Amino acid sequence: MNENERPREKALRLGIESLSNRELLALLLRSGVAGFSALEVADQILLLRNHLGLLQNVTLQELTKIKGISHVKALEILACMELSRRVSYDSMCEEFQVDRPKKLIEWMNKKIGFSDQEHFFVLFLNQKNKIIGHKLLFVGLLDSCNIGAKEVFKEAIRYNSAKILLVHNHPSGSVEPSVEDQRVTMHLQDVADICKIPILDHIIVGNNHYFSFREHQLLT
Repeated sequence: MNENERPREKALRLGIESLSNRELLALLLRSGVAGFSALEVADQILLLRNHLGLLQNVTLQELTKIKGISHVKALEILACMELSRRVSYDSMCEEFQVDRPKKLIEWMNKKIGFSDQEHFFVLFLNQKNKIIGHKLLFVGLLDSCNIGAKEVFKEAIRYNSAKILLVHNHPSGSVEPSVEDQRVTMHLQDVADICKIPILDHIIVGNNHYFSFREHQLLT
């Protein structure tokens, strides 16, 4: 490869933002393996998922099956992805406002928007709508039988939350709420009224889209 086209040299010359996805991965890998360049190994990583956003769900076992990726290299890749998630979370916590939830939606889409299973998160907020914590409470098909209000509000009380916000994803990519989504939301809102811990919103994410129950006036 021409020296100026190598990811490291290209980044030094043009800036890290000039690198493609495969070049960024190749830079993390540092070197290839006999018969395969770092860029070709990077291509194998990208083939593990059909969308870049899904790569954050890749596992250590999947990475180490690729020729040229040791456990050490796989952990370095996973560490970069985890750092990216944490940077996004901290940024979202600082800038989140209920009437402008852009950061929250971006973060949740990044975290679960491309997952092939439904994930149900609860975010805990103080009186100023600052996020003080979050918890994944359920993975799987969403229905009112397995989304227990007891678990949701037990955690809310543990965090001393003034308010909560619900987020889940639709693996299909369509973010229109189902009848069951609405049933779950109304059930939790009834309990929220009793506990005096209001639900600010229920947001559905998927494939970089979102649906807000609050914006569509589906929360009282």
